[in-house]
This record gives sequence, structure tokens and C-alpha cells, in this order.
Amino acid sequence: MDRKNLFPIGEVSKLFHISVSSLRHYEHIGLLTPEYISSDSGYRYYGTEQFEVLNTIRYLRALDMPLSEIEDFLKNKDISCIEEKLLQQKHAVLKKQQELQRIEQKINHRLNWLRDAQSVPLDTVSLIELPSCRIVWVDAPLKVHGSHDMEVPIRKLDQSDAEAVVFLGKVGLGISAEHLQQSKVNRYDSIFLILDQEDIYTGETITLPKTLCVRLRFRGSHIEAPAHYEKLLDYITKEQIQIAGFSREITLIDYGITNDSGKFVTEICIPVKCR
Repeated sequence: MDRKNLFPIGEVSKLFHISVSSLRHYEHIGLLTPEYISSDSGYRYYGTEQFEVLNTIRYLRALDMPLSEIEDFLKNKDISCIEEKLLQQKHAVLKKQQELQRIEQKINHRLNWLRDAQSVPLDTVSLIELPSCRIVWVDAPLKVHGSHDMEVPIRKLDQSDAEAVVFLGKVGLGISAEHLQQSKVNRYDSIFLILDQEDIYTGETITLPKTLCVRLRFRGSHIEAPAHYEKLLDYITKEQIQIAGFSREITLIDYGITNDSGKFVTEICIPVKCR
């Protein structure tokens, strides 16, 4: 065969900035067949007819169109066909943009969370107003001796494929108002997951209203919490305010963030109201 107007695969690779392996893959899936294959060497050669096809492939790949859709178009080339493919791809791109924006929001929330965890003074009781938030709740009486004691209850939160469970620092423990009033702070009554506005969770959720709380942050984890509950309860008694709900105890910085246990930060918030 006259190879005068044919281009070897290596040259085509350079001309179109496409790897040789990609060209071979396109051939393998039936997307782009070489004009000629040497029976002696097995080397591939391409003509201008393949260049036209390759230009189309490159254009549609630049639009992130899947190879299967490109193959379908090449087999059924038509104005209405390409219009339909482009509209489908536009919809896919818009959906991907929305998903990336949602992920960006989650990252921003986490960054703000970490910065806040490192900026608020430790071992200081303060009166704050927590914003309204959405949570997933599981009644799970438990005593925490280490992080492993929380694993089984956390898996209950994960029953609805909650993507937010994998975001660190959003799982909390709670002690009921009744037990707080009785100073029973060595055992928890519940475990919960805080959801950001953009989090997707298909199970049942609870929306907590904006709440006035006494807050204390300390260096350490749940194991060290009882002594800090006593400090909060002493403050509540001294200020003559009333406990108005379950505590919200969250380890903001733990092994999920750092290997240095000396940098752990845990927050306890107890809802209150003035008498």
C-alpha cells in the first residue's frame, strides 16, 4: 500500500497531542480505526479521514463528553444528534458545577470550624447563642473510655449513607437536661451528627432552634469532659440560670486532625434560659 499520504501513529500522537496509548484505546473500542496496519510490524498509519474523526473526538472530549456518547454520535452523525448530545452534556456540566459548589461550601465550613476551634480561649465559660442547626439523633446511652466506644453508635448514624459522617469533627455526644440537673455527667444519653445546610442525608433529621448556651472549650477529649461539666454546672448555679436542654459535646480537634493529643480541643455547650 502507498503510505505517502499516511502518518505513523507516533507522528499522529505529536500532531494531536494525544498519547499513543489513547490512540490504541480508541482503536480497541472501535472509535478510531487506522487507515493501514503493517502486517510485518503491526505499526499503525492514519490518513486525513481519521484526522477528521480525531478532531471530532478531541472537541467532544474537551467538553468532557463520555467516549460511549462520542461513539454513538460518530455512528449516527446528524445535526439533531449532536444537538441532543450537547444539551445532555450541558446538563451534566451544570450538575457537576452544583456538586463542586456544594463541596466548596463543605470545605469552607470545615476551614471556619478549624480556625474557630483554635481561636476561642480555653477553660473559660462564656454565654453564647448557637445558631439554628440540623442534626441526626440517636438515643444511645454509653460511657466513653476511648474513641472506640463511639464507633457502634456512629455506625447507626451511617445507616442512611450519610456522606456527612465522613466529615471529621461533626459527631457529638449529649447528656439529657434531667441528668445534668442531677450532676450525672459520667455517662451520655445520646449521640448526634451535625449537618451543614448543604449536607445530603436521606434519613430523619431534627432542626434545633437558635439556642442560648453556656460554653466551655478545653484541651483534651471526651474522657476528660466530666470535670469540665462540673465547672459549667457551677457557673449555671452561680449565675442562677436554668438548664434548658441536652448538652452538646463535640471534639473539634482529635486524632482525625492531628496525631498530637496535646492539641485536642473539645467543646461543651449546655442550653440555658434566664429564670
